[in-house]
Formats: sequence, C-alpha cells, structure tokens
Amino acid sequence: MSNLWDLAHIQPAGTDVLAGDTLAAMFWNGVAQRGPKVWLRQKELGIWKSWTWNQTADAVREIAGGLMALGFAPGDCASVLSSTNIEWVLADLAVLSCGGVSNGIYPTDAASQVHYLCEDSRTTVLFVEDDEQLDKALEVRSGLPLLRKIVVFDMEGLRGLSDPGVISLAALRELGRGWNAQHAGELERRVQGCRPEDVAILVYTSGTTGKPKGAMHTHAALAYTVRGYNTLISRTEDDEAMCFLPLCHIAERMGGEYFSLYTGSRLNFVENPDTVPENVREIAPTVFTAVPRVWEKFYSGVMIALKESTKLQQAAYAWSIGVGTRIAEQVLAGQPVGAGQKLQFQLARWLALDNVRKLIGIHRARFLVTGAAPISPDLVKWYLALGVPMLEVWGMTETCGAATGVPASRIKPGSIGPAASYNEVRVDPDTGEIQVRGPNVFKGYLNLPEKTAETISPDGWLHTGDVGVIDADGYLRITDRMKDIIITAGGKNITPSELENELKFSPYVTDAVVIGDARPYLTVIIMIDQENVEKYAQDHDVPFSNYASLTRAPEVQALIQAEVDRVNTRFARVEQIKKFFLLDTQLSAEDEELTPTMKLKRKLVQQKYAAQIEAMYR
Repeated sequence: MSNLWDLAHIQPAGTDVLAGDTLAAMFWNGVAQRGPKVWLRQKELGIWKSWTWNQTADAVREIAGGLMALGFAPGDCASVLSSTNIEWVLADLAVLSCGGVSNGIYPTDAASQVHYLCEDSRTTVLFVEDDEQLDKALEVRSGLPLLRKIVVFDMEGLRGLSDPGVISLAALRELGRGWNAQHAGELERRVQGCRPEDVAILVYTSGTTGKPKGAMHTHAALAYTVRGYNTLISRTEDDEAMCFLPLCHIAERMGGEYFSLYTGSRLNFVENPDTVPENVREIAPTVFTAVPRVWEKFYSGVMIALKESTKLQQAAYAWSIGVGTRIAEQVLAGQPVGAGQKLQFQLARWLALDNVRKLIGIHRARFLVTGAAPISPDLVKWYLALGVPMLEVWGMTETCGAATGVPASRIKPGSIGPAASYNEVRVDPDTGEIQVRGPNVFKGYLNLPEKTAETISPDGWLHTGDVGVIDADGYLRITDRMKDIIITAGGKNITPSELENELKFSPYVTDAVVIGDARPYLTVIIMIDQENVEKYAQDHDVPFSNYASLTRAPEVQALIQAEVDRVNTRFARVEQIKKFFLLDTQLSAEDEELTPTMKLKRKLVQQKYAAQIEAMYR
C-alpha cells in the first residue's frame, strides 16, 4: 500500500525482465523462465481457475498445430471475434507463434462490420466466441472467399451443428496434437522464423470519422514498447492485474495481455462487463488500468452509497476525505507532510478511507492508471485523497498505446505527463498539434498508403490530431482534438472537452457532447447514468415507466440542470452552457452513436440529433 506522502517508491525500475525481439519469442522465453507459475486466472462456473505458463503453452502449442494443419501460413491473418477471455489470448498467441498476423474484432460489431474487417484484413481463419458471434460469421461467410475455417470457443447451443467450415476450439486443439506429433519442431521453426520487422497485429480504429482503418504494428514495435512500459508503469511477477477492456483495443492488448506477458504479472479475467465492480473486489488488483468511465462509475457508486449511510458514517467520511484532500494538495504542491498529519491520515484510513477503497476494490493497489480519454482533475485528486495515486497516460492506436505518462513522484492533475522515455513528443508551434516520433509508432494503415502518408510525415513524426500545450517541466496538457475545437459566432475559441469532463464528474452524467460551433451560445447533449438517475427517481418518488419517461421527468430535468449550473460556475460567462438535451434512448456499444469503447461519436450525434440541437437555438 502506498503512503500518500511518499510516492517515490512506486517509480519503475526499468530493468529488462524477459528476452525476445518478437512477441512469439518473448512468450516462449516466458514459458521457459516461469513454467510452473500462475499467469492467467478466469472464473468458470463461479470458481476461479488458474492457468500456469506451462498450461498456457500447451494450449497455444495445440491451437498453433491446428492452425498449421489447416494450412495457415506465415503472414496469413486470423481474426478473433470475442469478448475478453483467456481463449482470446490463447488464439492470439497461437497465431503469432505461427508467424501470422492477429486481428481483433469487437464482439458488439454488426455482421456487416465483421465482413468489412475480415475482407480488409484478408482473414483466413476466424475465431468466434459462441453461437451469437457464429451467426454473424455465417451470415457473411459467402462474401469472404479467403475464409477457410471458423473456430468456435464455446459450443454450448451448437451441439448438433454439422458444418465443414466450422470447428470447435477443442476439436482444433485435438487436430493440433496430431499434427504436432507428425511435424516435430515445426512450431519452433515458425517462432524462430518470425522477424522483428514483420507485422504482428492489426488494430482497427473505432471509425468515428469513416470506415475503420487497420493500424499495422510490427513485432519490433510491440516488443520495444512493452519494455518501455516497464519504465513508465512498472509491474513485477508479484502483481495482480485485471483484464476486462476489449482486447481488440490497443489499451488492453498492450497494457493488459502483452505487458503481463513481459513482466509475468498475473492477469485476471472478469466474468463479463457487468460484473467488473464485483470482480474488482474479489481480485483486489495491485495495479489497475481502466478508462475514465470506469473511474467515474466507481466514484458515483461511493457517492450513492454515502447518501444511504448513517449521519455518523457521513460525518466520518467528510472528516476523513478532508484530511486526505489537504494532504493530497500538499503532496501535489511538493510540500512536506508533518508527523501530526501522517497520524491524522492513519486515523482517516481507519475511520473511512480504507472502507471506501475496499468498497471499490482498490485497497491493495500500489497505483491506478487512467487513459484512452480525458479525465476530470478533481477525480484524480479524489483518488489521491483516498491514498491511491492515479497516473494518467496518453496515447493512441497509432503510438502502440501510451506515449506520455505522469510519474508517481510528481503528479499534476489535468496533465498527461511528459513524453515517455521511449519516444519523442512535441507540440507544433503553428497548429498546436501534439506529434510523436519513435520506434513505437505504427507501420501504417493496411491498404491505405495515402492515409498513412497523411498521418506520418517523411521525417517520422506522427500527426495525432490532438491539440495541446507543454509547460516548463515538459508536462503536456491536451486541450482538445483539432477537429473538435468550437469557435462561437462571437469568435470565442472553446475547448469542449473541459466542459464535458466536468459534467462527467457528476454521478448522474455518463457522457456529454458540447455544441456551439458558429452558434451564439453553448448547448450540450447529455447521456444520463441510468442506474444512478433511476435510484434518484425512486428515492424521490419520481414517477416513470421507461427510460424515455425518466429523461423527460421534470424532477430529472431539474437534477441535470443543477449539475449544469454547478459546472457553469467554473467557467466564464461566454463558456457557459445555456441549454441541454437528454438522450431519451438507452445506448449500448451496438448503437451507432457509441464507439466500442463506449464514447459518444461527436459528429454522428450532432447529425442524428440535429433537430433537437436546432430546437435549443430557437
């Protein structure tokens, strides 16, 4: 457990812990080095099942043998259409060990998207999770002439299936055992034949501005970057980590699977996205990486629980978080913490803060990591006041994940930190765009040389599209996306993300899109937090029959107006929000308005709700 006043001890060591210049070599070196140790854990039928490195290797060897038996050649592409689970990792490592290219597809993607991604990547083998995902694959199979076989992880509900183009994972492993027995040493030759410059994985962008683009990452870039991560957010074999974000997203692929592969930290898979809060408390990770939406949800849960607690408990929390906040402010200002304050903090932990941490499941965490989207500085301070430092990292698919990171020794809420040691970062003096250069930068977009040339300059600088500023200490702060900056009718430049982050700090707001480009004033489209707003309505006897009626209830409108008013007090009059509109439909990752990482697509939302936006300006 970290001491709030002494964060230097969680600084990374930066030592090289595993050899290998390709991911395939790195994995098999890890097996040789850590064989009987537990690496992966997953809950099955209510019981946590552990996988040692040796058990993982056996499964990967059999799957790889099955792939080779199907004619899977070096350079071929295999895609995985599944939620995050151990089978995803096994398939991924088997494909890489065969010298193939591994691609992930979001399980929320529609059949048409599955077709596009398989066609664009020239997928020859498609792994699917279950009958639901198989249905999508079968629907588009006739339009994929290169697709040789579909492999199903979970055959429940498919017992009677008889299709020569479909095989279960268990049957593929059995096929692989036989093939490996007849072709001894072939897998080792494939692993040794992988070259650092070969493309290892494709990561498709979420496609907020058009069709998804397949970012190509080489073995060299992945191995280089994963070593760099250990100088930024270090882990050891003693650490417990969680795997729950989509593995087809760069954040979990690098920060979860590959970083744990490199460091040997145990990787625990949640049951499903809905059980994350429960699983966090069970696992009690020592290092925990998540997106702002998760951190906001945890905070909201604590605030709601606090409202239901006794007056004595509320008073204990108020005093304790006050102590933590005052010490956090001193730590952030670089001021020493006195002995009396340390004793006060120990008492605050005993009274309330330890219980809050246990309620969330972060009571063993050395530090927390947030990334993939901007986060409210107040939320970073709140976690620090609990005694757990939150380190913000910034990066993108094209930088192979984190390119900057806040060091624990000097946290600056609102900043994404200085450049990571393994790449260069600069701010263009003319446009204010943040640009990145280094071996971690992707090779380019698959089948899109023109887009690649637009994105990477001849001298290697990646155009990120993010606008930012850099302070005297080299810390960067993102002010917005270049295409998202609002210029009002009065000529005022507005950064919508700052307003949106403040709104999302509310337990009643899940997401927000600020409108106002070429308009006389700012408005906002808000997606409410269904669980918390429903509870508010029930506690205050607000009648509603469904989600739409909930958003239209006058009491709920007043509740959100109060949250907007709270945010407005922090901004100048010209930057304040005058009107808002609540989305009256429940959105999930299947809906076109949301990215697979559950962020509202600004451009699409503005188009789809144009009539409601215009109504706010009448």
